[in-house]
Amino acid sequence: MEEDAGKSIHNLHPNRSLIDLNRAGTPLLEIVTQPDLRSAAEVDAFMRAIQRLARYLEISDGNMEEGSLRCDINVSVRLKGQEAFGERCEIKNINSMRFARQAIEYEVRRQIDLVEAGGRVVQQTLNFDPVTGITTPLRDKEDAHDYRYFPEPDLPPVVIAPETLEEIRSTLPALPWEAYRELQADFGLGDYDAAILCEEKETVQYFKILCAEQVNAKAIANLMINRILPYCQENRLSLQQFPLSSLQISGLVALIETGQVSASIAYQRLFPALLEAPAGAAPESIAHQLNLLQHEDEEETNALVLQIIAEFPDKVTAYRKGKKGLIGFFMGELMKRSRGKADPSKATALFQQALENNG
Repeated sequence: MEEDAGKSIHNLHPNRSLIDLNRAGTPLLEIVTQPDLRSAAEVDAFMRAIQRLARYLEISDGNMEEGSLRCDINVSVRLKGQEAFGERCEIKNINSMRFARQAIEYEVRRQIDLVEAGGRVVQQTLNFDPVTGITTPLRDKEDAHDYRYFPEPDLPPVVIAPETLEEIRSTLPALPWEAYRELQADFGLGDYDAAILCEEKETVQYFKILCAEQVNAKAIANLMINRILPYCQENRLSLQQFPLSSLQISGLVALIETGQVSASIAYQRLFPALLEAPAGAAPESIAHQLNLLQHEDEEETNALVLQIIAEFPDKVTAYRKGKKGLIGFFMGELMKRSRGKADPSKATALFQQALENNG
């Protein structure tokens, strides 16, 4: 842990050195790992975990492109079965996840090619050029004694009592991995949904607010991942600025869950209509105005099913020969002709029954 002390600039004035104190006092936390990471993908996952943790703790926005988070990457290779690590090269000041992956992948390939050609990796500090995608030497890497380290007499040892650590730990918010486990254990979400929703603390909190309205957690997760989060990202809004209230969202999900509106119609037509409607408009009212509510006329649906089967005998034959995926074709025709108001589950059952009974 340290604070930025400013820096000297020697190339802006012909006769004088300038002092830049713009970042003086800015706290810096540096984390050094053991050589435990084995690929660019692992480094990416580690860096994203650190970024997520910093954001959950609200100690930094973690934006690499703005300098809030940087990484230096040490890369070495060794022959399969070799115990000792190879000579390492350090790539300095990478400022994006994408560049970090590219730099590692290039440097690993460079070192492997060099060793396999009979050469030797020289310990160096490298620069990565994102335009060319290659690393180039900045300077030969000094050993520890070349840095001329010396003890700092004004920095005494810091000893933190265990009870102080426990007191601090008790004030921490739920951390990313805890939020992930909670979404799975308490809300029944799968790996994919839980991973996306716990990416940001704000997203987890918003999800819990919506679930407090006593609606299906999986349905809320689907709506957030497929519609709400993309909408906020496209319009550069925080979730707190999303125009629909939690009551409207729960009402929309309830229409889907009760089968009054199909999920596809809710996503494609009702959701956009709600965003354009006056504030606080009820989803059911908008669905009624747009004639989106599914009808329960099984007789009419059955008539459409028989009509479609009669019009596509070749598809029927193929279905009966084993191409069961054609049920999607039949359902597409039905939803088009019913303007999306037929109940998908009931219609699917009607199709399967009609196809089997006529076979």
